Amino acid sequence: MPVEKREMIERLQKDILQWEGYRPPPVGTRNLVGLGMVEAAFPNGVFPIGAIHELVCGSSEQAAASGGLVTGILSVLMQQGGVCVWIGRARRLFAPALALFGVEPHKVIFISLSKDKDALWVMEEALKCPGLKAVVCELGEINFKQSRRLQLAVEQSRVTGFVLRNAADKLGSTSCAARWQVRSLPSADMDGLPGIGHLRWQVDLLKVRNGQPGSWILEWQEGRFIPVEEITLTEERQVG
Repeated sequence: MPVEKREMIERLQKDILQWEGYRPPPVGTRNLVGLGMVEAAFPNGVFPIGAIHELVCGSSEQAAASGGLVTGILSVLMQQGGVCVWIGRARRLFAPALALFGVEPHKVIFISLSKDKDALWVMEEALKCPGLKAVVCELGEINFKQSRRLQLAVEQSRVTGFVLRNAADKLGSTSCAARWQVRSLPSADMDGLPGIGHLRWQVDLLKVRNGQPGSWILEWQEGRFIPVEEITLTEERQVG
């Protein structure tokens, strides 16, 4: 292939990635949303903001775990101010608990809607508002056309969207930048006492556009995500 054509293709690929939310970070900046090695799975090693993320929830426990992961990411996205919209189905979220992740509850607008049709409409309209940092929506199902409408909305506003999808047994294709599944894990013993350790999740990146799917175990410690591998290495050094 001629050099000119190859360079043109490379430029187009970079432009497409940026349109999809994979904008290269500033020089010397990495780990933009605090997910550590998980972010390396994305193109350019960048967690895509201004994109739609789909989280598959096969049970109420997985929905709670997914909400925890999303809230941890929101704490980073909202560090410089801004507001988030959270569209729920049955008001199950205990708002004061968001403070555990560094998110001030009064900066989250909660909307309760029982029908997917209504929730999708509200989410699409909210995603068009550049004054928001993120929009979270709990849904039963979402198809490719619906997800494409959401993606088109964020390409203009640069708002990040998270869909907590409860119908895990009816997974079809979507235009979302990534598909996740999050499960709660038992916390590690602390000072020999079980059940009082830090929050821990099994985080599976099932699909990612132009990236590399993978699986990780993360803990929430001191206001940030820490891969369990790093925790193990630190403990080994302390013992040594």
